[in-house]
Amino acid sequence: MIAYILRRIAQSVLVMLVVALVSFSLFRFVGDPVATMMGQEASQADRVALRERLGLNDPVVVQFAVFIGRAATGDFGISYRLQQPVMELILSRLPATLELALISGVLAFVLGVSLGVYTALNRRGWLSAAIMSTSLIGVSLPTFLIGVLLIWVFAVELQWLPSFGRGEVVTIGFWRTGLLTESGRASLVLPSITLGLYQMTLIMRLVRAEMLEVLRTDYIKFARARGLPNRAVHFGHALKNTMVPVITITGLQLGSIIAFAIITETVFQWPGVGALFINSVQFVDIPVMAAYLMLIALIFVVINLVVDLLYYAVDPRLRVDRANARH
Repeated sequence: MIAYILRRIAQSVLVMLVVALVSFSLFRFVGDPVATMMGQEASQADRVALRERLGLNDPVVVQFAVFIGRAATGDFGISYRLQQPVMELILSRLPATLELALISGVLAFVLGVSLGVYTALNRRGWLSAAIMSTSLIGVSLPTFLIGVLLIWVFAVELQWLPSFGRGEVVTIGFWRTGLLTESGRASLVLPSITLGLYQMTLIMRLVRAEMLEVLRTDYIKFARARGLPNRAVHFGHALKNTMVPVITITGLQLGSIIAFAIITETVFQWPGVGALFINSVQFVDIPVMAAYLMLIALIFVVINLVVDLLYYAVDPRLRVDRANARH
């Protein structure tokens, strides 16, 4: 187990180094940071002094090592556009993105598993057919169109929910949350549905397919022959074995929710990290772009590591295979 964890950590560090190289390349191949920071009216002497202060005259290997060292401590420099420390900008917006991703992920997982189990156990019912037909909407329509449709129906026509913004927020320590206010919770409804609908549909269809496959196996037939009630067979045996691949997909989808919340945050003007990244791309704010890439890569690496460990813990076959391999 320890060797497996160490090997996965080493792979994760390698991935982060590759992403760090890509992020570092932005500083060298996307615009001139000196021209961006000082403008066209600066003197040549000021430009030379700034290049020396930023370490741009050092060898590339030295610059990359310095970049990794600063990134490891959370120092990504100063935003070209806002002239503020990049980590302060990201940390001020990160709670909004994490709250949106958390609500969307929980919604997608709970509804996806519940509807997947229901449609598998009642696959010939009319309601199951209606759910499967409706689920095609979540797969077929792009995220921004789903968001626009929800705004039109629930914000414009019915006027039940706000169409943009985060609502009223309260500060608890360093965390700014909207979950404790009525307007904050109302503002979360539409963007969380928009962001989680595709993931919910994917999880639902995966659970249904895996559940149907497991229900046809011999040990399920043997459990029924022993006289076990349907509840024990369906949830104690079938669903437990169905969750092994679902854990993997759910973990990856959680990373995707955080990484690709950009579109949803843009549609609903949600003040999260994704909206900050879009603005940084428009203004070629390279430090913010590099920090965003590193943050998303770190989130994916951590989630994949946790998922692999959960997969190892849930599936006893992996432990048996590794034990046999040692002997």
